[in-house]
Amino acid sequence: MRRCLGEYGNACTGSDRHSQYNETGNGQKAPITTLFEQVGLQKILALLESEDANVRIHAVKVVANLAAEETNQEKIVEAGGLSSLLMLLRSFEDETVRRVAAGAIANLAMNEFNQELIMLQGGISLLSITAADAEDPQTLRMVAGAIANLCGNDKLQTKLRSEGGIRALLGMVRCGHPDVLSQVARGIANFAKCESRSATQGIKSGRSLLIEDGALPWIVQNANDEAAAIRRHLELALCHLAQHEVNAKDMICGGALWELVRISRDCSRDDIRSLANRTLNSSPIFKAEMRRLRIDF
Repeated sequence: MRRCLGEYGNACTGSDRHSQYNETGNGQKAPITTLFEQVGLQKILALLESEDANVRIHAVKVVANLAAEETNQEKIVEAGGLSSLLMLLRSFEDETVRRVAAGAIANLAMNEFNQELIMLQGGISLLSITAADAEDPQTLRMVAGAIANLCGNDKLQTKLRSEGGIRALLGMVRCGHPDVLSQVARGIANFAKCESRSATQGIKSGRSLLIEDGALPWIVQNANDEAAAIRRHLELALCHLAQHEVNAKDMICGGALWELVRISRDCSRDDIRSLANRTLNSSPIFKAEMRRLRIDF
C-alpha cells in the first residue's frame, strides 16, 4: 500500500498527498479484503444505504480500508463508491459514518482523476460543510486530510476558494488538535505551491487566494510551531507566497518578513533555508524593507 504519493507529487509539483484511513497495515490479508473478494464491491456499496446504522458503519469502514490501497481505488470509483461516500456526508449526521466516509474520500483524493471527480460531484462544498459542523478531532483530521489532498491539484484552486475549501481549512484550526493542525498546514503548503507554480507559468495573476481568504495571520503565527510537521509545511508555504512580488506588501504588513528571515537563518532543513534565502534575495520589495529595518542579510 502506498501511504503517501510523495511530497510534491504528480497532480502538481506542490502536491503532498496522504492516505488517511486504514485500520489494518499489519502485512497480513485483512478480513475486509477477504470480505471484498467473497461478497463483491457492489454488495458492500449497497450496504452503505442500509437503514441499520451498525450495518452502514461496518460497510463504510470496509470501503474506507479498501480505498487506502491504491489498487482498489479505481474499482471503487467505477462502481459508484465515490458518489455513495459523498451521499453519506450529505445525508447522515452520525459522527462515525461522517468520520470514516471523509477518511475514505481523503484516500480516493490521492489520485488526480478522482480529485476532479470529487470537485464535479460537489465534494468540496460537502467537505466544507462537514468541517463546519463536526466537533470530533478525528473527523476534522479526516476532512482536513481530504481537503489538503485536493489542495495539491492546481486545476482545483479556484473551486477550492469559491466553494469554501480554504475557509473550511482555516476554520478547523479551532480544534487545536495537532493532527488536525498538521493536515491544515499541509493543505496550505500544497495550495501555496500550486498557486506559485500557476503564477510562474502566467496562468494566475494577482494576490494569493490564501492571503485574500485571511490565511496569512495563522501561517505567520504557527510557522515556528514546535511540531516539526506543522512548522515545515508553513515554512514552505511562506516561501512559496513570497516568490511573487504581488504578495510582498501584505506579507510585510503581516509580519511574514521576520519569519522568512528566521527561516533563511535557522531552519533545520537545508532546502527550505536555501529557498528562503533565494526568495528574499530575488525580491526588490523585501530587500528594500530589510535595508529600511537594517536587517543584515
